[in-house]
Amino acid sequence: MDLSQIIIKVFGGEQKCASCVNLPTSKETAEWLEAAISRKFPDQLFSIEYVDIFSPTEGENQKFVLQILEEDLFYPVVVINNEIVAEGNPRLKDIYEIMEQHGYRDVV
Repeated sequence: MDLSQIIIKVFGGEQKCASCVNLPTSKETAEWLEAAISRKFPDQLFSIEYVDIFSPTEGENQKFVLQILEEDLFYPVVVINNEIVAEGNPRLKDIYEIMEQHGYRDVV
C-alpha cells in the first residue's frame, strides 16, 4: 500500500486560552498526540509540528494563525493535511478516524 505521510500541526500558545484553563497547554497537547498516535499506529510515519500562534509565521501556517486569531478559535487547533480537524480539546477517536481514512492501520 502506498501510504503518504500525514502532517499534523498543532497551533496554539504558551498561554492557555481563557476557556481552556483546566486543559493541557497546546505544546503538551502536541506531545500527547504524538505519543498516542505512535502507540496506535507503530512503525507508520507521520509528523507533528507545534506552531506558536504568537510567534511570527509565514506561508500556509500564517493562514491558519490569522484564522485562529480573527475567528477567536479555541486553541489548540489541530490541522491535518491543511484541514482543521479539532479545536480546543482534541478527541483522539476523531484524529484516529482521519488517519485511518488516509490509510493508517491499527496493528493491535
